[in-house]
Amino acid sequence: MYLLVGLGNPGDMYAKNRHNAGFMALDYIKVKYSFDGFKKKDNYKFSKGKIGSEDVVLVKPQTFMNLSGQAVTKAMSFFKIQPSDLVVIYDDVALPFGKVRIRETGSPGGHNGLKDIEKQLGSKNYTRVRIGVDPPPYPGMLADFVLGDFSKEQIEALSAGIFDNVLDGVNLIIQGNIGMAMNEINGRDGDQAQK
Repeated sequence: MYLLVGLGNPGDMYAKNRHNAGFMALDYIKVKYSFDGFKKKDNYKFSKGKIGSEDVVLVKPQTFMNLSGQAVTKAMSFFKIQPSDLVVIYDDVALPFGKVRIRETGSPGGHNGLKDIEKQLGSKNYTRVRIGVDPPPYPGMLADFVLGDFSKEQIEALSAGIFDNVLDGVNLIIQGNIGMAMNEINGRDGDQAQK
């Protein structure tokens, strides 16, 4: 079983924020693979289904971004998930909009959600799927930028190809082909989904 965690902030006011790219990606996966509806448990929402023959649980922390690790560790404990079967999907201002990058491990950079996951988990050894949202236009604007909404055109682009790249990567990861996922997905342009 794999735990796919999308990072974001709960509540309608944040729904289209750049910081909610992880939540948006999970919503896309849920529809694409006909997962169950999201249910609330403890401090997270979850949805169960299958991708191929593999059982997968989608998890949206409900703790706000800075405390994501508390929800992730609760969900991992409940579903008996090891860090090696954890995949975290999140926004990244270090990548151009639409670029998807997969890494087996790494540092959190400036991402507060990842910082808390690593603090709570005591490990950096989990798979990351980064969705590029562009850097902020001016230094010192990071918080306002990530809590700003995607444009209508960007939301259309996410659904028209970018989230398919995320999905292609997730498929390879859960088949045990992390190396292939990194080689194939990291080399794609933002809208170059496999049809």
